[in-house]
Amino acid sequence: MSFSRRNFMIATGVVAASTTVLSACSSGSEGGSGNAKAPKVTGTKKTEIPVGTKADSTGPAPEVTGAVKGGTIYSLDQFDMDHLDPAQIYSSTTGAITVPILRGLTGYKIDDKGGATLVGDLATDAGTMKDGGKTWSFTLKDGLKWEDGSEVTGDDVRHTFERIYATFITEGPRYVQNWLEGAKDYKGPYGGKHLDSIEVSGKTVTFRLSEARGDFNFTLAMRGYALVPKAKDTKEKYDKQPFSCGPYRIDSRSIGKSMTYVRNEHWDAKTDPIRNAYPDKFLFQYGFELLASTDRYIADKGNDQYTMSIFNEIAPERIAQVLTNATLKKRVLTAIDTVTYYWPINTKRITDVKIRQAINWAWPHQQLQTIRGGASTSELATTILSPVTPGYEKFDLYGVDKKPGGDPAKAKALLKEAGKVGQKLVIAYQQSDNAVKQAVAIKQALEAAGFTVVNKQVDKSTFYTQISKLDNEFDLFAAGWSPDWPGGYSVFYPCWSGKAVADGGTNWSQLNDTSVNKAIDAASLVADASAANKAWGAIDRQIMELAACVPDYHSIRNWMYGSKVGNIVYDAGNTCIALTKLYAMK
Repeated sequence: MSFSRRNFMIATGVVAASTTVLSACSSGSEGGSGNAKAPKVTGTKKTEIPVGTKADSTGPAPEVTGAVKGGTIYSLDQFDMDHLDPAQIYSSTTGAITVPILRGLTGYKIDDKGGATLVGDLATDAGTMKDGGKTWSFTLKDGLKWEDGSEVTGDDVRHTFERIYATFITEGPRYVQNWLEGAKDYKGPYGGKHLDSIEVSGKTVTFRLSEARGDFNFTLAMRGYALVPKAKDTKEKYDKQPFSCGPYRIDSRSIGKSMTYVRNEHWDAKTDPIRNAYPDKFLFQYGFELLASTDRYIADKGNDQYTMSIFNEIAPERIAQVLTNATLKKRVLTAIDTVTYYWPINTKRITDVKIRQAINWAWPHQQLQTIRGGASTSELATTILSPVTPGYEKFDLYGVDKKPGGDPAKAKALLKEAGKVGQKLVIAYQQSDNAVKQAVAIKQALEAAGFTVVNKQVDKSTFYTQISKLDNEFDLFAAGWSPDWPGGYSVFYPCWSGKAVADGGTNWSQLNDTSVNKAIDAASLVADASAANKAWGAIDRQIMELAACVPDYHSIRNWMYGSKVGNIVYDAGNTCIALTKLYAMK
């Protein structure tokens, strides 16, 4: 969530066996060393994301050394969540904040260094695959309860995966919807019709897919496929306050201002290998710009000592002050994730490739990095894939390495060739102090290259909803993406395949290029990991030759937190502070 839809550690082959160990990238996380040297995205070592055993899937989660129960953990963040219905969740921020309340069949078990293992969450294990990946079965654990004490059932599982076809589900992931057999014209369960491709036998649920997906168990770890109780499904209204089967439940919510979690008395730790539940309460507070939250972290007074952030990182104006101060830096979690932040160009509005290429040549990468806080916060991007992503191949089609500040002369020459000097660009950006500064820099750079720029602010809480509309009135807007689960498929299919062009979808550029579509389809069938990686790298270049976006930067995260928040570790599954691992110190 967050600008990026889903920040994740990408692995190699998409058609990997369910019991394999998948190669992935290290988060590069560190905290409190007092070392002011910024980590590098390029060259970050690879690690592994294994599929855990049945024993790994058995609760309770390992205890955190020194942790104590009780107290309240607070947050300071810019904005509220635009969706809480699991089926509508496709932002990393929302995925992160709902870990304590939403559970799926599978999930990621985090070790004390932030490394992830795929395990059964509500299921007894990470699933049983048959027919080469076209059939998957999961068995629910005993003792699972919703927040009202009712049992989590196989019918709830079926209902969860049938309701994602309902017309009111306009956002969220689309993978399972496209894979379930016989679901082409299905409209959801509310008329009493079930999908034949979901079979329930007691506690065991079996999914029959139309294509082999060795990564189906990874897909189900997404928060977008967390369970919804059939008896409590209020359709559209469910988006405001979902029902919990995790260690916490929503106690109160003031939209745009705050949300409070309290303990769910019906959660049984013995069923949960992923979540600890140390604080008595979480109080998430919204409406705080980066500078305001950072200054409160630096001051470290009162309840702010028990405070952390899901989204807000250190303000660019305070990066140097904090990271060069050994005392302050002890309260910073620094992590590299696999996100690439980029600016999709609406190819339905900007149809001439020369104009899109001109935007790339004119882009003020270095100026924007300075506004973000410099090299401690990001590395300039020339590709869609991050350097820490297997399949990444270094290329620079638009001269970023040689002229990181942009090449307005080259851009203007392209506009002249296209007969489009003065081309109007409507650029959408979020309402925040830093976004405003970046918007001004972008406007100046593009106008120097011969464009006419109109900047439009969009409310932070609905930004992705607005840019995901097919008929949006924007030519260019900020976005970002990391893999949804280990595999290059989950970068290029949802964001760049013509099949993913839809209202509420994430192909924000609305790119529907025949050659790109064919390449994505072909790469998704490649079982050999090294061959698949090579194919995804080639697709990256192919899309950039079409200039369907402007790659901006690869992120280096720097979260500051209060002095009495214990066990701040990186959650590689949600690219954030691991909420269910921290505690309030006494």
